[in-house]
Amino acid sequence: MMRRKKPELLIPASSLEVLKTAVVFGADAVYIGGEAFGLRAKAKNFTAGEMAEGIAFAHARGVKVYVTANILAHNDDLEGAREYFKELRDMKPEPCDALIISDPGMFAIAKEVWPQVEIHISTQANNTNYGTYLFWWRLGAKRVVTARELSLAEIHTIREHIPEEMEIESFVQGSMCIAYSGRCLLSNYFTGRDANQGACTHPCRWKYAVVEETRPGEYMPVYENDRGTYIFNSKDLCMIEYIPDLVEAGIDSLKVEGRMKNALYVATMARTYRKALDDYSASEEIYRANTAWYQAEIAKCTYRQYTTGFYFGRADENTQIYDNSTYVNEYIYLGMIEEVSAESGLVRIEQKNKFFVGDRIELMKPDGRNERVKVEAIYNEAGEAMDSCPHARQILWIRLSQPAETYDLLRVRSS
Repeated sequence: MMRRKKPELLIPASSLEVLKTAVVFGADAVYIGGEAFGLRAKAKNFTAGEMAEGIAFAHARGVKVYVTANILAHNDDLEGAREYFKELRDMKPEPCDALIISDPGMFAIAKEVWPQVEIHISTQANNTNYGTYLFWWRLGAKRVVTARELSLAEIHTIREHIPEEMEIESFVQGSMCIAYSGRCLLSNYFTGRDANQGACTHPCRWKYAVVEETRPGEYMPVYENDRGTYIFNSKDLCMIEYIPDLVEAGIDSLKVEGRMKNALYVATMARTYRKALDDYSASEEIYRANTAWYQAEIAKCTYRQYTTGFYFGRADENTQIYDNSTYVNEYIYLGMIEEVSAESGLVRIEQKNKFFVGDRIELMKPDGRNERVKVEAIYNEAGEAMDSCPHARQILWIRLSQPAETYDLLRVRSS
């Protein structure tokens, strides 16, 4: 069988810093949200100025940028969306490469305001069959994101029934929603914050009990053991070991979830999937030989336990986490090197977590290397020496035991 083309690697970005990290660490494309109309209202998101700078940074390095506008719109959203799409269309020095949309009304406005724009249909639109793909294709969509409930066999069937130039995008890493394709009403019901408007409070991660209607106030725990259970709490999706299956299913873009994640998470995912895709493109033997490295690297960021979701059949009891809602967190993010002084050799960072002079930390490099270094000195912006960095987001100059480069990430084991 002829092997299919190498898929695009699509990485999330919650801020300008994270966008730059995604680009440098191996993304082919990044997806971002503006200050409205995306489904991650709690993310930092991008101002118009930051978006323009991020698009220019990405395009200068051959990386595409997609902007999310995938809320399920209400009447009051539509005129604002019209103006927003005009702003994106006219953005200087250049606009984004595509819009991600789920609502047909938003789609129609985008096509009217910006006819040339490439539109990708969000997973929120519940895209479960090739008829749906063909529907969107005839309306002018370039790409459709599969519903997370689809198997690889179903995606392969979609590929066989749609035009070759139409693109399929699928999630391969990150949080799984318990609602169908992410269309959830729990947050709205419990807290008045609408998940479909970008304000999800993630009640699927909470601990639950059962109340029988004739016995109000009598809470009966739902549990597997004496610690209780979190019955809606799905494991995270991880498909790093199944790149060949994803490619052969005909998926054009492999999407990592996480527009609320930090730079360490994004760098880890971008670098690991980049290497896996490049290795598989070179030969399946090289890819198979490096699977242990991929697994080890993926584990070096914050995550829940992993599952393959629906890709190999229907989910069962093994896809849920019943006894807690906590993350595994093996490494702590300290900061990204933003500048290297040619004169002093000091490196500049915005500190994310506390560390001390004398600590041995790790430099995470875009090319795949991880180098152990010692923190020899810390100085604040006034040049005053410090033993540690107690203030969040403080700008620091640091002397390390060996040279470092711009965009290297600093991290340390959590225990």
